[in-house]
Amino acid sequence: MERLSEDRELRARKLWEEVLGHLKERITAQAFETWFSETRAVTVSDDRLIIEVPNEFYIDWLEEHYSKVVREALRSAGITNLKLIYRPAPKEEREDERGFIAVKKPSTRLQARYTFDNFVVGKSNEFAYSAARAVAHSPSGEYNPLFIYGGVGLGKTHLLQAIGNYCLKKHKKLKVHYVPAETFMNEMIRAIQKRSMVSFKLKYRQLDVLLIDDIQFLRDKEMLQEEIFHTFNSLYDAGKQIVMTSDRPPKEIPSIEERLVSRFQWGLVVDIKPPDLETRMAILRKKCEEEGIHLNDEIIHFIAQKVRKNIRELEGCLVRIAAFHSLTKRPITLQVAEEILRDMIKESRGLEVTDIIEAVSQAFNIPAREIKGKRRKKEIVEARQAAMYLMRHMLGMSLKSIGYSLGGRDHSTVIHSIEKVEKLVEDGEDIVEKIEKAREILKSL
Repeated sequence: MERLSEDRELRARKLWEEVLGHLKERITAQAFETWFSETRAVTVSDDRLIIEVPNEFYIDWLEEHYSKVVREALRSAGITNLKLIYRPAPKEEREDERGFIAVKKPSTRLQARYTFDNFVVGKSNEFAYSAARAVAHSPSGEYNPLFIYGGVGLGKTHLLQAIGNYCLKKHKKLKVHYVPAETFMNEMIRAIQKRSMVSFKLKYRQLDVLLIDDIQFLRDKEMLQEEIFHTFNSLYDAGKQIVMTSDRPPKEIPSIEERLVSRFQWGLVVDIKPPDLETRMAILRKKCEEEGIHLNDEIIHFIAQKVRKNIRELEGCLVRIAAFHSLTKRPITLQVAEEILRDMIKESRGLEVTDIIEAVSQAFNIPAREIKGKRRKKEIVEARQAAMYLMRHMLGMSLKSIGYSLGGRDHSTVIHSIEKVEKLVEDGEDIVEKIEKAREILKSL
């Protein structure tokens, strides 16, 4: 009977892992982390799959907000004959020898793989790395808060979690917690609905080190900004360390209160730029060493030359090569690597400003010289604003650089233009079709 129970649990876990894999493709990483990372498959029978979740609130939330996407994931996994049943997990608590209840230590959300030792340092990130190490060595010291910004996939999260992991190892008594801004918001919503805001506030305001990822998520969220503001003040006034990351510097996060921008800049603001060729090669060699992948310098140089802006894409190339070798047993030569990575490298080609201007010129039927020029005719202004929007979202350029690339326009003009296009895109206006056409042109380059 015990063996049968184990078999059912194993089958349930395998089924649920497959469903979770399909869910990851349908919802944001933050939503997945918040609502599905702590779920656990318990058992499976002829007609039902039992999934354990942290508490009753999760059941209500999942059934109300994610029932449709979960059904789609079940169908994609080929599970059509089982009913999904959620049930709350038993509380993990025990009595000590004095009869007091000892509750399980709260999670830090840190992942052990992110350390300073396996972060590859180059000219593009050495300042941010040094600042992060200084904070980890001496939390609440000279650099508080520390604000790290840069494009997607450049190592911001790695440094943020490396600080937390170092603090846990060297300063064992410190209470450390890592949280994406979206997860913070979802927790706050749950606390409001459960009328447990006091506990929520205490959780974050009693920390020694608070690490907040993707703080740009605050934009246009007044309640979230209000709570972050008071949490920030409480921790800062108590001499606690705050570290944040963003895809842009504080002043360039749109629709965020000035009082927050001011506080984010009280300490040290540092950026991470795309890695140069030497750093990209060093990252690939380090990853090969960690994963036991054997590639010669010619192949490493080829990948590093082709994938310029995103460390995750570099690592993705290695994963594909390793998978190909494992499945086919073919030796990896330069020609084989080029064949395996053809699609990924095409997608990863480094776009330039001129590419975007030319694509917008074609999509909007406006000469490139007019987009860069001074004329204020409505159609030209619209194309120019679309170019700014794409430079920001596809290249991660600073506002200053965007303004310089389009005739020396000032910071406020660029912000206004990008926000206007974002609103038009959100509202589904006609400009969406033209922007998508420009994107298609860029994908074909």
